[in-house]
Amino acid sequence: MRWVLALVALLSTAANEAAAQGKGIRLWNLTTATISEFQLSPSGKNEWGPNQTLNDKDKEVDHDERLRIKGVEPGRYDAKVGYRGARHCFVRDIEIKADAVFSIADKDLKDCNK
Repeated sequence: MRWVLALVALLSTAANEAAAQGKGIRLWNLTTATISEFQLSPSGKNEWGPNQTLNDKDKEVDHDERLRIKGVEPGRYDAKVGYRGARHCFVRDIEIKADAVFSIADKDLKDCNK
């Protein structure tokens, strides 16, 4: 009986630690193209952080793929989105929440250059 209680306590501790870590912040690419660059800046600041696509195993984010975002606190951000062929677009005023997924779609892209 004691070993059962010890096992339950161990499993409960492991589950609590996993829940506390959360899944982190993730981008869901709902655009129709593969993203090769993704940078965030606090809304209106033009202070771009690192290229988040480098967090992905193949360094790109395909359509319908999710990307773990690192080093970003919850808040409101602008995004600079880069595609193959040097095309860049912006997405303004994205709300990013802790341990949540945010998405961008073609309709969100603004000020694109070709």
